[in-house]
Amino acid sequence: MTEGHRFVIMLISQILIIRQQIMERKLLLLGLLRKRGMHGYRLHEFIERNLSPYTDLKKPTAYYLLDQMVRDGWLTAEVEQEGQRPPRRVYHLTPAGEEAFQRLLREALATAHPMTFPGDIALGFLDELPKEEAIQLLETRKHALEEQLKNLLRVPPHPGSLQWLFEHQIHHLRSELEWLEKLILRLKEENP
Repeated sequence: MTEGHRFVIMLISQILIIRQQIMERKLLLLGLLRKRGMHGYRLHEFIERNLSPYTDLKKPTAYYLLDQMVRDGWLTAEVEQEGQRPPRRVYHLTPAGEEAFQRLLREALATAHPMTFPGDIALGFLDELPKEEAIQLLETRKHALEEQLKNLLRVPPHPGSLQWLFEHQIHHLRSELEWLEKLILRLKEENP
């Protein structure tokens, strides 16, 4: 395979990952708005407070997607004003938005997307570092993941399928920690 072919495959893979992220972010926003209408700040606040380990949806991206879904007819946006506060747009799901939610939900659950893990590219260049430094950096990463796991294990159980989101994250963190421990051990046992 030529470098050009590798580049095209990598580019297509990245496009698919970005498409998946956009669809999941839309699914998240639609899912939250199914319960009740909300303004963008409240949506973002809820996501930051409750779902930040599961999504990196930033406020500007959320507003962009909300506006896009209004244009697509999936949401309505009503301007409301409370007292002296600035007016804000409150988003509500439309019947077309409910259909989109159901379609995106089914697509997300049925599709096996290529898995990518942050930091994996660096693993491919691990042998470019002195072994002791590589081990130290991996130990630092391991401690950060252990802290993430501790924080997730402190979260009280959630009702319904929301709990599965937490359990899935916990499972992946435990697997990642187990794999990292094995890698660190292998590096320590290797001859210099």
